[in-house]
Amino acid sequence: MIYSMTGFASQSREQDGANIHLELRSVNSRYLDLSFRIADDLRAAEPSLREQISGRLVRGKVECRLNLQTAADAPRALMPNAALLARLAATETAVLGQFPSARPLSVSELLHWPGILADDSPKFEQLQPLINALTRAALDELVATRRREGEKLASMIRERIAKMRELAAAAAPRIPTIVEEYRARLARRLQEVLTSADEERIIQETVLYAARIDVAEELSRLLAHLDEIERILATGGASGKRLDFLMQELNREANTLASKSAASDITGIAMEMKVLIEQIREQVQNIE
Repeated sequence: MIYSMTGFASQSREQDGANIHLELRSVNSRYLDLSFRIADDLRAAEPSLREQISGRLVRGKVECRLNLQTAADAPRALMPNAALLARLAATETAVLGQFPSARPLSVSELLHWPGILADDSPKFEQLQPLINALTRAALDELVATRRREGEKLASMIRERIAKMRELAAAAAPRIPTIVEEYRARLARRLQEVLTSADEERIIQETVLYAARIDVAEELSRLLAHLDEIERILATGGASGKRLDFLMQELNREANTLASKSAASDITGIAMEMKVLIEQIREQVQNIE
């Protein structure tokens, strides 16, 4: 299968009154470029997220968002840390024994003391298995989205390849005629200019110049590149870079075809090919 680099996935799960929401967004990029926006309580999940995403995707700029929300109707029991309270009470008694005029700790100060309150909200260790399952589900959805988009891209590329084959088929029969017409026209001009030249010299010159406008080889290489593109599309996998290279080769052959052409219809075919190649190149930029 051919995969696009464009895709979106969203998954949510609830556990112990907490809702975890994961979003994955991907667009085209030369390499695999990962960025994360993770809630502070779940920051420890980043290494696992990075490993799982890297194991499934090859290219693309991927943005991962992981949020944690506590359900509004889920009661949170706030219990004071009894051991810490006992230590604070003993310390306060000792201080007051030395400084009788010192002010005792207030309830507000005690409640804000680090670690004095514990709640029953789920800890990261409890949520980690759920996050891993959520990530797998989101990646399955993202890959499926990228596959569907890739199928559309491959279809559009094949349509343009078919049009290029039609153009090449229209140009091929004209090549011998164009070369012969050019050879004859050049021979007449040489006979007019080089009145003292012998017939062999004129033949040599016309053959040399006629060979320069023969584009049969360029058409042959262009068709070979089209065969290779179709083979890659049929094979599937991460093929964007190979296809991008073939776009450069196709464009080079089309440029040569246009520059060597000695007939307006062949020049027009070359220009149409260049338009199609550019359209294919735009699609290839989105292929993984």
